[in-house]
Amino acid sequence: MAKKQFKAESKRLLDMMIHSIYTHQEIFLREIISNASDAIDKLAYRSLTDQNVGLNRSDFAIRITADKDQRLLTVSDNGIGMSRQEMEDNLGTIAKSGSLQFKEQMEKQDDDIDIIGQFGVGFYSAFMVADAVTVISKAYGADEAWMWQSSGADGYTMTACEKESAGTDVIMHLRADTDDEQYSRFLEEHTLRELVKKYSDYIRYPIRMDVTKTRVKEETKDAEKPEYETVTENEVLNSMVPLWQRNKKDVTDEEYNQFYKEKFFDFEDPAAVVHLSVEGAVTYKALLYIPSRAPFDFYTKEYKKGLQLYSSGVLIMENCEDLLPDHFRFVKGVVDSQDLSLNISREMLQHDRQLKFIAANLEKRIKSELKKLLENDREKYEKVFAAFGRNLKYGLVADYGEHKDLLSDLMLFWSHRENKLVTLQEYADAMAEGQPYLYYAAGESRERLAQLPQMERLQEKGYDVLLLTEDVDEFIPQTLQKFADKEFRSITAEDLGLATDEEKKAMEQKQEAAKPTLDFVKETLGDRVKEVRLSASLKSHPVCLTPEAGLSFEMEKYFQKVNPEMGLKAGRILEFNPEHPAFAALQLAVAQDREKAKQYTEILYAQALLMADLPLENPTAYTDLICSMLK
Repeated sequence: MAKKQFKAESKRLLDMMIHSIYTHQEIFLREIISNASDAIDKLAYRSLTDQNVGLNRSDFAIRITADKDQRLLTVSDNGIGMSRQEMEDNLGTIAKSGSLQFKEQMEKQDDDIDIIGQFGVGFYSAFMVADAVTVISKAYGADEAWMWQSSGADGYTMTACEKESAGTDVIMHLRADTDDEQYSRFLEEHTLRELVKKYSDYIRYPIRMDVTKTRVKEETKDAEKPEYETVTENEVLNSMVPLWQRNKKDVTDEEYNQFYKEKFFDFEDPAAVVHLSVEGAVTYKALLYIPSRAPFDFYTKEYKKGLQLYSSGVLIMENCEDLLPDHFRFVKGVVDSQDLSLNISREMLQHDRQLKFIAANLEKRIKSELKKLLENDREKYEKVFAAFGRNLKYGLVADYGEHKDLLSDLMLFWSHRENKLVTLQEYADAMAEGQPYLYYAAGESRERLAQLPQMERLQEKGYDVLLLTEDVDEFIPQTLQKFADKEFRSITAEDLGLATDEEKKAMEQKQEAAKPTLDFVKETLGDRVKEVRLSASLKSHPVCLTPEAGLSFEMEKYFQKVNPEMGLKAGRILEFNPEHPAFAALQLAVAQDREKAKQYTEILYAQALLMADLPLENPTAYTDLICSMLK
């Protein structure tokens, strides 16, 4: 029969598969075995409704045969098999859908790629170790079998052949050994056994292979010098029990970590593992992982949240988004429930009562595991929070604070006094006696916030301040409003609660006495400020800006970045320190030299803007003004 040619695009992809995609050649066996398992899955599912299949679940198996003399490695299954057309479709084209995108993605990858489920791609990993591959397959219910043969990118042939029952044999002729590569190792029993255990241990069908064993001859067992014989036994190489189906006490930390890294492509061990076996209104098993680091695409649109969803060991959905709330979207893992229908559709899943029940339980368990990590391994939790804290914060403020009670005690903020991250409860427990509010300051950096003019009086009182440096941080106090029966209060707010009744009364008197000066400043600055007044929050600094109630300066900056067309701007209130020499100089200038008083006003207002980390409206004019006074 004439040889058929691959498409040009497929030739390039095949060349990449052989030479660059996989860094570990041993991956090929995992791919071929996984394809065999998929084929058995299809026939096993069909047997539930088709009595003619004639096979029980215990009859299904995958067989590995190694022929060292002929350098042949064969993986056989008694699954659903392929018709001629299916072999053409599945083996004649690599990644027949989205192949250009696949090619581009592969060129960017350096590590192993798991492409289980896309038969055309996974199958071609065989050419990493084989110089020729033969596939013999007979589709269930068909009268004839077909043989597909290829030596690589030069093409393939299809011929009719004989095969007794449905299923597929993948026969790989291994390449000749070289100084750099020993391909014959893939014919060794111990190597095949190790690879099956490493990559395919939880395949749910037995993977069988004839193995050679040495044993004492029966007739010499009691002799002083027993004789030994070599026998061949057919042995099951895999446990057939997925890790999540095993009892927790029978799984080691190493097995948990290895499963995570292989299945979810991480090179670091997870921060925490949650292994659940739940029976009741809904019965399910789950194996969840909290990663130690964020994947490179986590904060992009390309990132896909969700858990792998199985029904009695059969995959229903690769990424079931409904199982995870957005605030825990970083969690990886699998859920397996016998209460979910095998033929359930994605649309039905969205409204499935059992699924919602599982999701609600998982949310509670994830929260519980994070809280346990916070309490028992602070260093590891802080690493997790560094990776996913922003996501948790967005979850707290999302949906009008619907999840604030769930997430508030997972938050960490930087303590100015303690110089470390603290929880809200730790901050509240360490509050100074008589402290009226939970104080916070929001800005771009801790260093800038520590220099805010209002900070001095709070430090003098022994009050700690939480330093909030992420965009979302400022919205958290607004969402929570209170914690431990104390209100949140920004240190740039109008009233920090620092003055006694006597001090307030004295300030009112000073305010009245300074009214001519304050009115002059307001007239000079016009609409640039909403109000001018004296401050009880300043100690050594002459002036500061506070926002009018409703919108803070940090919120103004945030909305300016995300939607500048809105034009949202916080009202500016200019406050003076009545005890500072600069204010005394301003008062004198207002009384004696109003032109100089205008200059002083502009300088002090500009300084207030700079200390509040707000932009100057005209930096050049400010610089010229300063220089004009240096005479």
